[in-house]
Amino acid sequence: MNINNPTANQDTHFFGDVCKNFDHAAQFTKHDAGLLDQIKSCNSVYRFRFPIRKGNGFEVIDAWRVEHSHHQSPTKGGIRYSEMVNEDEVMALAALMTYKCAIVNVPFGGAKGGIKINPKNYTVGELENITRRYTVELIKKNFIGPSIDVPAPDYGSGEREMSWIADTYATMNPGQLDALGAVTGKPIALHGIAGRREATGRGVAIAVRECVGVAEDMQKIGLTSGLSGKKVIVQGLGNVGYYSAKFLSEFGALIVGICEFEGAVYNEDGLDVEALFQHRKATGSVLGYAGAKQEFKNTMDGLEQPCDILVPAALENQITVENIRNIKAKIIAEGANGPTSPEAEAIFYQNGGMIIPDMYANAGGVTVSYFEWLKNLSHVAFGRINRRFEENSNLNLVNMVEGITGVALTPIQRSTIIKGASELELVNSGLEDTMIRSYHEIREIYKNNPKVETLRNAAMVGAINKIAVSYMNLGVWP
Repeated sequence: MNINNPTANQDTHFFGDVCKNFDHAAQFTKHDAGLLDQIKSCNSVYRFRFPIRKGNGFEVIDAWRVEHSHHQSPTKGGIRYSEMVNEDEVMALAALMTYKCAIVNVPFGGAKGGIKINPKNYTVGELENITRRYTVELIKKNFIGPSIDVPAPDYGSGEREMSWIADTYATMNPGQLDALGAVTGKPIALHGIAGRREATGRGVAIAVRECVGVAEDMQKIGLTSGLSGKKVIVQGLGNVGYYSAKFLSEFGALIVGICEFEGAVYNEDGLDVEALFQHRKATGSVLGYAGAKQEFKNTMDGLEQPCDILVPAALENQITVENIRNIKAKIIAEGANGPTSPEAEAIFYQNGGMIIPDMYANAGGVTVSYFEWLKNLSHVAFGRINRRFEENSNLNLVNMVEGITGVALTPIQRSTIIKGASELELVNSGLEDTMIRSYHEIREIYKNNPKVETLRNAAMVGAINKIAVSYMNLGVWP
């Protein structure tokens, strides 16, 4: 039981699992115990309750905001709307955000928020009241601000909720020039950034592509290199799962299974992700989709079907000692936070598998949130200042080449070469570069230290070392 929340009835060991991974990786570093304890600990844990009007009465809402690390400012992390939220989970997710930001070289400390509700049980007006009151509570305690702590969407929240937060913060801080930088994941109309919605899923797909592109590593687990023809099962058809499946398919993979809470569908010859998504949107279920050859009312059965790559992109603790031996995938790419228990991971590696850890695999969201934050601070969209200059420079170059060679390009060729980069193209380019560089940083640690048994350990070792350098450079005051 969570002693800080006696009403919580779910297991509270997620933060403990994160700390186990930290402790295991820390033994491969050379930092003293006090510094390691500082890195591992949650710096600030704020639990609060507030009332809302519900019908003719009141309802009291439980909520949290955790700032795990202040080695970089601001702290950064999403807000989860779920009746399963508890303090242990929010602390764990905040810690993962710290390590995630370090792994992909994004200069934020980790944070996370949670509101203990099922959004389906509330009207839009009630959800707005809850979100705005939550924001005011954070403002009162100085737990939000563009240079303090910057929330973002998470499970159960999205652009709508981030708009309410942005408006509430700006209203409570009149005249603050950078007020919209207090939250990311906003819609484009409210100074969000192109590519943010699909960023986490795109990042997962790039992570998988980089992993399977290393022939040496694939040979060890019995796979050929490259994504072409690889069979993939995705758990979750929400934002992360849908875009992971979409981009993996575009990169050449075959999506053979989709699992959702109401059940799972499977077709060894491949599923049309977009058609399945529209079917679920129309019917409320993946079941009954005409393109499926097999259906499973128990969604967990869907995870155990034949495939090369499994992408759990739903909630934590989905792959455990109870089902890991039934998983037929050779690679697990963690689109969700904490979907694989430490015990299950050990068994999976012993059986010749490989896990692309959540701390890296789903870091696309915070990477593009960083870009959005930079956009809000600079008050100009990426590409707006230099795009036309680039196009004119490219045009001059094309004209010169045509004049020298005497060969005229077709209009399509000319437009392709001349075109300057849009904000979306720049964002996707920055995301891709970040995911590629970070994967090979992790792999170098994994490859060069035989005692580091997993990519997760390697990612954590790298994160600890980067955070330690920040803390040592900052010193201790007073």
